[in-house]
Amino acid sequence: MGITTIGQIGLPAEDIERAAVFYSEKLGLPLWFKTDNMAFFDCGGVRLMLTVPEHEAFASNGSVIYLNTDDIHTRAKELQEAGVPFMGEPHMVAKMGGTETWMAFFADTEGNHLALMSEVPSDGETQ
Repeated sequence: MGITTIGQIGLPAEDIERAAVFYSEKLGLPLWFKTDNMAFFDCGGVRLMLTVPEHEAFASNGSVIYLNTDDIHTRAKELQEAGVPFMGEPHMVAKMGGTETWMAFFADTEGNHLALMSEVPSDGETQ
């Protein structure tokens, strides 16, 4: 009877319409449904909820959501071309055995921090 999966991730939003456009049009996440105060998206089977915070304690932007992608360089370039501001270029953050973990950080329209992440086979060189 322990925790088995993530049921939902919630992010604060000041403007649901603006945030919903960002997640659907910029990131390409399927919109499940939207109300005046909430928008729900499918993120690979995990429900992502954007909501106007019910309480000021939920209004802070403290967590980072890491979004998997097969080709971080191509996807980061596509998002940059769509107007998504990145905090630097994709870069390797760890090399474990034969796998490199790459990240590229950006923010949504509401100030929440997100990252693209990609785990790829190592080319054998140390960076």
